[in-house]
Amino acid sequence: MAIEFRGVSKRYPDGTAAVDDFSVLIPAHKTTVFVGSSGSGKTTLLRMINRLVEPTTGVITIDDEPISERDPVTLRRGIGYVLQNAGLLPHFSVIDNIATVPVLSGVSRAKARADALELMDVVGLERGLAKRYPSQLSGGQQQRVGVARALAVDPNILLMDEPFGAVDPIVRRELQAETLRLQDELDKTIVFVTHDIDEAFLLGDQVVILEKGARVAQIGTPSEIIENPASEFVADFIGVERGARALRAKQTAHGTVLVDTAGRTQGVLVEDEP
Repeated sequence: MAIEFRGVSKRYPDGTAAVDDFSVLIPAHKTTVFVGSSGSGKTTLLRMINRLVEPTTGVITIDDEPISERDPVTLRRGIGYVLQNAGLLPHFSVIDNIATVPVLSGVSRAKARADALELMDVVGLERGLAKRYPSQLSGGQQQRVGVARALAVDPNILLMDEPFGAVDPIVRRELQAETLRLQDELDKTIVFVTHDIDEAFLLGDQVVILEKGARVAQIGTPSEIIENPASEFVADFIGVERGARALRAKQTAHGTVLVDTAGRTQGVLVEDEP
């Protein structure tokens, strides 16, 4: 399902413009990442898609149908939503957290629990964890439960709001790899929010770099943005002249390596396969 923002703005009573005339097409079956610093409006944009935030002006459509014409509760139950810190119900077991939305939508508890066990397999959770409570899980396990819960009604759209921001770097890399695998297998329309440009470039088919007020600084594939930053702001934001994006080749006794501007080795240069 394609999502489109057309001239969308969000202004609060005190005059603050969280989003100012935002227009973007989010293609179906791709991962689009909103990336920007604090105050860029990225989470506000995400929460507009499932009507947790209503725009002041403009139109948001899903497959050309304005979401303002749909019942908000029905809309939300048909869209997967993954939060930072998972947002799990602490008094529900893992299996019942995953089964929550199907049960609310009228599926029998027995069927919802059976489906939840299968979803645990999909997201890489051992079934032995099904009766545990969120407080008995690691941060990475909690996030996997959150993803499974978001997938429980087999939504076409999956919203992910900085879902890996509160876990350690090793678990974060594992969850990023899982996200890529799931997208390859399930073919959803994913909208992902992050402040981490490396995460955006890793996960995004389309990356939207935002300035304050959700003004689009640049939109494109990771390669397009890295190869041709649209402005000094974008070049600075993505670090095009520093770190792992500013590399040069260095010959060593063991072959050619790539070093950054500080002379630190970042990788090796490999030859194309025949």
